[in-house]
Amino acid sequence: MEEINAKVVTKVPGPKSRELLKKREKYVAKGVSCSYPVFVEEAKGALVKDIDGNVFVDFAGGIGVQNIGHRDDGVVEAVKEQLDKYIHACFHVNMYEPYVDLAEKLTEITPGNFAKKAMFANSGAEAVENAIKIARAYTKKSGIISMNGSFHGRTNMTMSITSKYKPYKNGFGPFVCETYKADYAYCYRCPLGCKFKDCGIACAEKLKTMLKTVVSPDMIACLIVEPVQGEGGFVVPPKDYFKALQQICNENNIVFIVDEVQAGFARTGKFFAHEYFDVDADIITMSKSIANGLPISAVVGKAEIMDAACVGGIGGTYGGNPLSCVAAIKVIDKIKEANLNEKSIELGKSIMNRLNEMKEKYNVIGDVRGLGAMIGVEFVKDKDTKEPNKEIVSSILDYCFKHGVIFLNAGLLGNVLRFLPPVVMTDEQLKYGLDTLEEAIRIAI
Repeated sequence: MEEINAKVVTKVPGPKSRELLKKREKYVAKGVSCSYPVFVEEAKGALVKDIDGNVFVDFAGGIGVQNIGHRDDGVVEAVKEQLDKYIHACFHVNMYEPYVDLAEKLTEITPGNFAKKAMFANSGAEAVENAIKIARAYTKKSGIISMNGSFHGRTNMTMSITSKYKPYKNGFGPFVCETYKADYAYCYRCPLGCKFKDCGIACAEKLKTMLKTVVSPDMIACLIVEPVQGEGGFVVPPKDYFKALQQICNENNIVFIVDEVQAGFARTGKFFAHEYFDVDADIITMSKSIANGLPISAVVGKAEIMDAACVGGIGGTYGGNPLSCVAAIKVIDKIKEANLNEKSIELGKSIMNRLNEMKEKYNVIGDVRGLGAMIGVEFVKDKDTKEPNKEIVSSILDYCFKHGVIFLNAGLLGNVLRFLPPVVMTDEQLKYGLDTLEEAIRIAI
């Protein structure tokens, strides 16, 4: 791609995309959603070009997958080199070095000064499924606690522990039994009505009560929590909340699972977002940006816990595909060599500063929050009542798209605009995106 910034040359969607939309309507299942009616021709860095020649600045990154930028040169070369050797052997039949090398790298970069082991699957949901299976095997218990506002996937297990009903659960029941929900520390909309941000520990205190009244600790195998809620609205909890969750798990023989699928790999300015909270997870699930768009997920945890599953009990035909493994190894190297964690922090500061300026100017912005370059803007109809404003978010998304900028929404109420830009985004691209966003807000109010 030669372009260095957005360029809209047709009415979007353009004629070629409109033709393909007709074909999609005929052959693709209706339940497969899509945020924007265009088809991609190529992508590079923080830019996406459609088949009609329109170029968009990408603040979605394939839903947090392109942290190091679309089509990273190092990843492309690593995959090409691997293609010339072998594509698939299945690790359960014939083992191969990239699987073991990636496992070694992940156990080295994940928090925790203890022996760790890893296993690989294909998607974030599969990682969560396997983490829960391992926790059940280790504790010999079956119950699962997840959080209100959480998202963990679309399989039967993961949609059962996901908080949002529509569209993820709509019409797909019955769901997995022995799953329970606890309050997440969503300070802007505190579930307990607290008025101060440093009271997040109250949610954890309620969990302690729950373990005495609703369920018993001897029923619960694991607690799974996102360090920053993704689909739930990019909610960042207080540090003390996370520490309290870990303590509760440690005291009750409950495996503490941290879901880093969306927040991992330089998204927040660290390899893993829960590093901000000074806790060590028993198990970490990861996927999305781990391999620059190639499908792979990982479960990494304490060796004694990871070894609890019987031989053959975890894995899958494509899990740890060699193409994805070499891509993931290159991603980890790129983050280190190019200081992309630091870049993510700087990018996040620039975004937060501009968004907070907008918050002062526009009454429709209720809250701006995030870690590193994982940032959410919550829109309201009134700052005092905090009534959600889903309509303005829809209007903003539409305006930005038509002017060459791709954003996504989030939140249980659909009123959060989320930032997941590739951390290699240029200053010029960032300025164009933020200028377009502010113009969209001005027009919408």
